[in-house]
Amino acid sequence: MKPRCLFIFLSLFLTLGSFAQKTPATIQGLVLDENERPLQGVSVNMLGQQKIFITNDSGRFTIQVPSDRAIAILFSNPGYRTVQQNFLLNADEQEHITIRMEIAGSVMEEVIVREQRERTETGLIRINPKSVINIPSPTMGVESMLKVFVGSNNELTSQYNVRGGSYDENLIYVNDFEIFRPYLVRSGQQEGLSFINPEMVRNINFYNGGFQAKYGDKMSSVLDIQYNRPRRFGGSAYVSILEQGFHLEGAGNNNRFSYVLGLRNRSNRNLLSRQETQGSYTPSSSDFQALINYQLNAKWSAELLGNVSRTKFTLIPEFSQLTSSIFSPFFTANLGVDIWFEGREKDAYSTGMIGLSTTYQPLKNLKLKWLASRFENNEEENIDIAGAYLFGNRDFDNSSASYGVIVNPLGAGLSQTFARNRLNIINYNFSHKGSLDRSNHSLQWGLGYDRTNISDQLNEWEYQDSAGYSLPYNPALFEMSKVIKSKADIQVNRFSGYIQDNIIINSDSSTYTVSAGLRFNYNDLNNELLFSPRIAASIKPAWKKDIVLRAAAGAYHQPPFYRELRRYDGTVNTSVKAQKSWQGVLGLDYNFYGFNRPLRLSAEAYYKSMTNVVPYDIDNVRVRYFGENMAKAYATGLEMRLFGELVKDAESWISIGFMRTREDLENDFFRTYTLDSMNKPVDSALVQNGWLRRPTDRFLTFGMFFQDYLSTNKNFKVYINTLYGSNLPYNIPGNIKYRNALRIEPYLRIDIGFSALLLDAEKMNRRSHSPFRNFDNIWLSLEVFNLIDRPNTISYLLIKDFANNIFTMPNRLTPRLVNLKLVARW
Repeated sequence: MKPRCLFIFLSLFLTLGSFAQKTPATIQGLVLDENERPLQGVSVNMLGQQKIFITNDSGRFTIQVPSDRAIAILFSNPGYRTVQQNFLLNADEQEHITIRMEIAGSVMEEVIVREQRERTETGLIRINPKSVINIPSPTMGVESMLKVFVGSNNELTSQYNVRGGSYDENLIYVNDFEIFRPYLVRSGQQEGLSFINPEMVRNINFYNGGFQAKYGDKMSSVLDIQYNRPRRFGGSAYVSILEQGFHLEGAGNNNRFSYVLGLRNRSNRNLLSRQETQGSYTPSSSDFQALINYQLNAKWSAELLGNVSRTKFTLIPEFSQLTSSIFSPFFTANLGVDIWFEGREKDAYSTGMIGLSTTYQPLKNLKLKWLASRFENNEEENIDIAGAYLFGNRDFDNSSASYGVIVNPLGAGLSQTFARNRLNIINYNFSHKGSLDRSNHSLQWGLGYDRTNISDQLNEWEYQDSAGYSLPYNPALFEMSKVIKSKADIQVNRFSGYIQDNIIINSDSSTYTVSAGLRFNYNDLNNELLFSPRIAASIKPAWKKDIVLRAAAGAYHQPPFYRELRRYDGTVNTSVKAQKSWQGVLGLDYNFYGFNRPLRLSAEAYYKSMTNVVPYDIDNVRVRYFGENMAKAYATGLEMRLFGELVKDAESWISIGFMRTREDLENDFFRTYTLDSMNKPVDSALVQNGWLRRPTDRFLTFGMFFQDYLSTNKNFKVYINTLYGSNLPYNIPGNIKYRNALRIEPYLRIDIGFSALLLDAEKMNRRSHSPFRNFDNIWLSLEVFNLIDRPNTISYLLIKDFANNIFTMPNRLTPRLVNLKLVARW
């Protein structure tokens, strides 16, 4: 019996010892709903056990679980989706978790519910901010996403044209504060970061026409950005070859205080290193932004938005080699120009912005807001570059010893560009906005005062020499080809305001919306008072098909700001009046099923009639105005967009646009001559040009953003960004007869990105001592810009040969480039 008793004693001892070593672990946590509110009464239990724990009034719970083995905890509550989290914890380990439960919905049919504003408001495009950082583009930002819808001809810039308008015809707001851009930038490679930090964005509303009276006095578009207002701590960081960024956000215990901070740095050195102009590129740009919200009490709240940015660009060019080919039934040639440089360019752009707003909501349906802001922009251009060029036929026979060399010179010369330009713009804004909701009416109003101080100093000259003769040739006098010396100090006081009513009418068969408003603007620069009535309407008929019809019409008058006042010779014309535009838009929105997926088709036709137009030319991204109201113009077109998840849980869209825009300048007369057999003029006639293509006239634009993932693993994704635009006109400066007669070849670009999830959102599977314990996810992306390596053209260099004939040599954009990007969120 003794051996048997000894065996039982040892078994009991070992069993008790093992239980003593298996000390349980503890899980503590908080359960929230979709609105970040605590959920009480949620059942918490371990899978396979009957014991249930319940969250308290604060949504908190504590549960002890076995250690050193895998377990599953279920969270369930009537009306919400059940959540399961898996754990593997050590003895005595404590886990602190937060569970967010979603309201359960019907799964009988897949339905996408979208805010009706997107369907009923004319011209409105709402973009998912989460898609912005995924789009493969050299300039990562909200503007890169917009170019899918409006088109582009330059991947280096964040500026964009909308429905035939210039860069200066677009409004940008961030949390109701108007944002300004640099003005002296000549090329996209000089640009820095866009003001908008994509990691801080909550909502993106983009209007490409037909927008309401509450938005400002521009002719083309409105980009309305709202930054995050967080309710918990979080952040993100990303690192790529071109750009780095970091942002933090958080809130106080009672959510009365919240903050969002963003820091970015960008360098385009790797992007520019393969440009046709070889040399030393030193571009850099950095900015810091902060948004702070504070809820003073139940009725009062305050918001502070600040931004500081600095961009520098230094170029020491060395050598450039441009090539163009000519093919015709009578003549074929490979033309080239080799340029040797000396000198450098050094530019600097700095921006500072501070804005304070207070909101008072005395009643549930009444909201009053006051805003005050200061925006300052300092810009410097320092250029002193000389170049010697040789122009002629280039040998492209790779078996020849002279391969790549100019073998038949047609022209040679020297050029020098000098600039010392300074610009300082300070804008003060004080404004009030209000809204009152009553029954089916939403009344909105606003008043604003702006004071703008502009201090501008231009000192530019260009010298050109062709075959030993300075141009323009004057044997009695040495002349520069261009000289601009100007100084201006301008103060402008502007007053603006609006009132509008938004009405919703529901009947048994249909739903109607009407928005009618009136806007006014006055400035003491030219003492011009403007009134802009605007109206928009939509109807959702009681048809079997889910279709919304909409229309808008109104006046969109744009007072001059800065660039419109500058003539080509640098003088300032303060008597320039507002450019006036009357616009009409007809559109529809159609929800349907295709490819077994819910899709949305949006289409709009538009017409813009413009008077008092200030004509302009575009060279790269530099807009040069004539400084006179001396033209009339029009723009008309059709745009169609298809939105949907062509692949489940991966939204994509396609955009196609057709457009024609023309202008008719006053007094653009030129003479045509009749020549005899000896090519001597024997007669002449005075001719006026009539309607000509505008610099932004592009017949066809196509954009596509497509997402996909592996069918067996959603953690591996691919993003494709495709842009196409047909040819654009290009102007020969000073030539009336052939204004905008040159053609820039169609723009085609495909960027692709591949992303892999390195760390998922399952925090519960990570040990408490893991360095990645609090990360939501980490993604690694490989991006290939300009996948097909197409040499897109942005502008032309004009070269004269020995016979005084003018040739055009294309200035190309960026070639293929590979980028690596790491994104982490917590």
